[in-house]
Amino acid sequence: MVTVFSAGKACVQCNATTRWLDGHGIAYRVIEVAADDEDTRDQLRELGFMQFPIVRSSVIAAFSGFRPDKLDELAEAVAR
Repeated sequence: MVTVFSAGKACVQCNATTRWLDGHGIAYRVIEVAADDEDTRDQLRELGFMQFPIVRSSVIAAFSGFRPDKLDELAEAVAR
């Protein structure tokens, strides 16, 4: 399963990532991190993530931002 941590509907990179996943038929769930949820944002920063979206899966290392190269890698790993 793929999890996308999103900054919300106004996040351009988050929307591009979920559109990419939709277009490639990859199932995912979105966890929207509210702007005032400093605890979650601090935890994500502590893990080294500085931007949204954050994409996590069990098949490749987590990454942040709209990364077509990483999304391609994810699609290949999911197909195996």
